[in-house]
Amino acid sequence: MALASLLALSLASRPAHAQADTIGAPLPLFTYRDLVLAGAVTAVTLAARPFDDHYAARLQDSSTQANRKLQGTATFVRTVATPGSYVIGGTMYLAGRLSKNERLADLGWHGTEALIVGELVAGVIKGTVGRQRPSVRPRNSNSYSLFRGFLGGDQYRSLPSGHTTSAFAAAAAVSSETSRWWPNTRWIIGPALFTGAALTGVSRMYNNRHWASDVLVGAGIGTFAGLKVVRYHHSHPGNRLDKWLLAGSISPTGDGGHTLRWSIIPAPASFTSTPNRR
Repeated sequence: MALASLLALSLASRPAHAQADTIGAPLPLFTYRDLVLAGAVTAVTLAARPFDDHYAARLQDSSTQANRKLQGTATFVRTVATPGSYVIGGTMYLAGRLSKNERLADLGWHGTEALIVGELVAGVIKGTVGRQRPSVRPRNSNSYSLFRGFLGGDQYRSLPSGHTTSAFAAAAAVSSETSRWWPNTRWIIGPALFTGAALTGVSRMYNNRHWASDVLVGAGIGTFAGLKVVRYHHSHPGNRLDKWLLAGSISPTGDGGHTLRWSIIPAPASFTSTPNRR
């Protein structure tokens, strides 16, 4: 429902409105709110850390694991987060290019970029911290070892949760973009997306892949990545990535084919590539 509404709103917005997003003084990339976010995530994670073993044991209870509805929900939200977020973002981007809808392409690209940034950061931390997953026996939430995540395999790449990072990165990027375009929807789209992201984190705990603190750290990294990607592009209008990836268009040709027109910066002209027909 939320995705369908989002697509409808995007398609209803014409490219002429896109200029309003870049009018005004440049936005600072980092603000005091970033410190507040980092502090809040740190405080909540430290508060939840002593309960990692408790929640892991409760969610692995035989009656909880036997619940088919919980199993189905966990599988669904996990798949929507990864690889679903990439599929949705890529589809939005391509649909925006094909329909010449700049906002839809912008939404798809920035959401996907937030996913990539968040997962890169999470991957480095996973490998460096080397935290043992709750599925490893004997279960030990205090098992860390520097660089073990790079050397010891996936079972020592628990902190942070990658799926949670992806889910929150997409939620933050999309809600940040849409709140600029449709301020009245900020209390609809945002809560819906972040609720789905939170369920993704819980599903990773249910599947015995992450501790509660892994999920909280992943949520913080993902949210930060999503907000910073969107803020960067709005504080640096006309940046190289946006110019290259959002300036292209795909147009039909008279003979039934399609023409790809892409602007390469800093070259002033564009080139056209039309597939040969045989």
